[in-house]
Amino acid sequence: MRALLTRDDDYFVPLPTRVAKARAVKADLFISIHADAFGNRDVRGSSVFALSERGATSAAARWLAQNENRADLIGGVNLDIGDPILARTLLDLSQTASINDSLKLGRFMLEEIGEVNALHKNYVEQAGFAVLKAPDVPSILVETAFISNPDEEKRLRDNGYQQRLADSMLGGIRRYFAQNPPLARS
Repeated sequence: MRALLTRDDDYFVPLPTRVAKARAVKADLFISIHADAFGNRDVRGSSVFALSERGATSAAARWLAQNENRADLIGGVNLDIGDPILARTLLDLSQTASINDSLKLGRFMLEEIGEVNALHKNYVEQAGFAVLKAPDVPSILVETAFISNPDEEKRLRDNGYQQRLADSMLGGIRRYFAQNPPLARS
């Protein structure tokens, strides 16, 4: 496996650029890693999110509109086929498959992270995060902990804890790929 970062310092990278970087290297997964914050300092735990079905529909429409006049391959199917209904159907199928794979990855990730930190929720949550809307790359968002919680903030600053958390995420990725090997790409 090879991991690539969308940035290597503390600066803003637009959400579409993050996804474009993943596509440019033909990524098999996209994982957005964050530290959550909340007004109540007692709230704690790790969370994993995947795209919601509701978000998928509008993402598919936006994605199709942005790429309407450009050939693009998704699952080996050229969407520059001249039939917009067929293209939208193929895109919706791809998005649904991507969401299903994202949920599988998210479940493995939660199980592994749950060995290192308490879980905010015991299930993969779903929401319309823009960064998760690539219809062709399984994508999850990991909230490692609540930086607004003093105990979790302290742990997030600890190198040993950071390593255990990173190892748990790698464990989730390995378990996912053990059951869902990536397709050979040229």
